[in-house]
Amino acid sequence: MENPRPFVVHVVDDDEAVRDSMRALLESHGLEVRDYASARAFLIGTPLQVTGCILLDLHMPGMTGLELLDTLRARGSKLPVIAFTGRSDSALKERVVRAGALALLDKPVADDMLLCSLARALSLAECSQWLGAR
Repeated sequence: MENPRPFVVHVVDDDEAVRDSMRALLESHGLEVRDYASARAFLIGTPLQVTGCILLDLHMPGMTGLELLDTLRARGSKLPVIAFTGRSDSALKERVVRAGALALLDKPVADDMLLCSLARALSLAECSQWLGAR
């Protein structure tokens, strides 16, 4: 079996301070991070067959996080997604889970909650990559 590609955490959020904060936290835990200021920037800058997971803000101008998630699933992407928002309700949570996200976290996201959700997402990504290589 060939060497697997490294896992990358893709942070998609229109708020530069949030991206910077998440990058600092994740890199301090040895993770590779790429960040994007919009859903469109993610789609333009990322090949379909990436590894890792996405940390996705739902409320962004232009293409929303939910629209990005729907687009990815329509294209066959199985990349684990952890969504987050500053404006959550039960209908949104249900919609996000139906769209295939692993979790919906409320901003501000506690570091330990984010890291635990991320560990789950990367574990699923690793399993998917291993199964895909067989």
